Amino acid sequence: MASMLQPQIILLKEGTDTSQGKAQLVSNINACTAVADVVRTTLGPRGMDKLIHDDKGNVTISNDGATIMKLLDIVHPAAKILVDIAKSQDSEVGDGTTTVVLLAGEFLKEAKPFVEDGVHPQNLIRSYRTACNLAIVKIKELAVSIEGKSLEEKKSLLAKCAATTLSSKLIGGEKEFFASMVVDAVIAIGSEDRLNMIGIKKVPGGNMRDSFLVNGVAFKKTFSYAGFEQQPKKFTNPRILLLNIELELKSEKENAEIRLSDPSQYQSIVDAEWNIIYDKLDKCVKSGAKVVLSRLAIGDLATQYFADRDIFCAGRVAEEDLNRVAAATGGTIQTSVNNIIDEVLGTCEVFEEKQVGNERFNIFSGCPSGRTATIVLRGGADQFIEEAERSLHDAIMIVRRALKNSTVVAGGGAIDMEISRYLRQHARTIAGKSQLFINSYAKALEVIPRQLCDNAGFDATDVLNKLRHKHALPSGEGAPYGVDINTGGIADSFANFVWEPSVVKINAINAATEAACLILSVDETVKNPKSESAQGEAAASAMGGRGRGGGFPGRGRGMRRR
Repeated sequence: MASMLQPQIILLKEGTDTSQGKAQLVSNINACTAVADVVRTTLGPRGMDKLIHDDKGNVTISNDGATIMKLLDIVHPAAKILVDIAKSQDSEVGDGTTTVVLLAGEFLKEAKPFVEDGVHPQNLIRSYRTACNLAIVKIKELAVSIEGKSLEEKKSLLAKCAATTLSSKLIGGEKEFFASMVVDAVIAIGSEDRLNMIGIKKVPGGNMRDSFLVNGVAFKKTFSYAGFEQQPKKFTNPRILLLNIELELKSEKENAEIRLSDPSQYQSIVDAEWNIIYDKLDKCVKSGAKVVLSRLAIGDLATQYFADRDIFCAGRVAEEDLNRVAAATGGTIQTSVNNIIDEVLGTCEVFEEKQVGNERFNIFSGCPSGRTATIVLRGGADQFIEEAERSLHDAIMIVRRALKNSTVVAGGGAIDMEISRYLRQHARTIAGKSQLFINSYAKALEVIPRQLCDNAGFDATDVLNKLRHKHALPSGEGAPYGVDINTGGIADSFANFVWEPSVVKINAINAATEAACLILSVDETVKNPKSESAQGEAAASAMGGRGRGGGFPGRGRGMRRR
């Protein structure tokens, strides 16, 4: 009898937690749905904000999906995938982070009943991928190009895209004011790809309308020495010298030893040090520069020396700001003051030091290369300004994307309803189970207009029925109709200038489908216990270093204590 029993094979280490099968898949879906529920209410112009405070006491108020997902300390391994897609959407297109999490959650929610009924996840994945490809093709068909327009027309079209993004943010009340500012900033940097060429400086105080755009660079007054106040604070067409060297007397860094036989020789050593710095300062003056900026310190001797010669200087300028000044003024950062030629000096129309709130700002405007811009943000509370900065980041990204991929689609849930209708129609032409799966994918897309209604306090069922009716018209005239947030009915989103770049929608649907398919393809979770060595170390630290192999650096378990 004993010989008939199969020997038990121990494969995984004792303490390993494994869960698999349908129950595990359903559990993962539930976790992802719970994450989507957290950000659900932040969608749209009437979305609510989330207040998150961490164990350090830092408080963040935001309705930006990526920011919320980043700050939530999610421990569920499957739900972390939603954090990743929010981050990828943020880095790729900048906006639509809440949309992508919501769509992924809804795709999984629609797949759940099929999984519970015993449908193989691979069938669902195949259908979802087909539906995703069809949806993207349809978006490209519906997209309207803004190419070939004049600059003024383009500006107004891009401002509409920026306003649509900002309408769902905390600064939505001033969206027109900020939208034109964002468009001017993005057009100022032109084809420059680096986003850090648009600087955002925050100054508490005043109201939002006191915010302004500098067509160049602005940064806070740096630490200054005696003599600084005697320097001129305004120049027209100055030459600008950018340095990465210290201009101050320094004590010897190395332990140098000098033996003197005669006390008078000591003076010659001191004089040599002074001559070195005077030589450097003299070369800066001879270069013809009227503004000298350095990433390293400019000491009190140099400050007074420049003040006597009507030259402005600022030391310890942040590297990011110095790089932006270099890009804007056409200057080059020097690591030596020897042989300063005209080509390495920058220039701008006006340099001035201005008071902004209780801060003083050095402002370089009218820069020749025009490859940089700075937005100075004002507002009451620090939290408010922080959120305004996040909102402007989204709007800047959107305008950049719209400039590069110059096609836009109707917002307000219009594009989602149109794709949903198209996929339902397509599903009717398919025989077999995949008809049901594509139908459920189409139904999931309706979550965007439904959530827009819920967040605004409208009757979602009523509005969705009106939208379905409008989109089903055979003439196709209902395609641009979406939710009208102001009246609680439906309206032509395109005519109302509620636009978003098509790349945002394409990326969101792609990423959400990818995440849903990834989660559906997982059927087992294995949680490894802590490795023995880690347990040994934990035990050793608990025993005050007397544990096996712990507490004594360099002594392993196999070493004898002598």
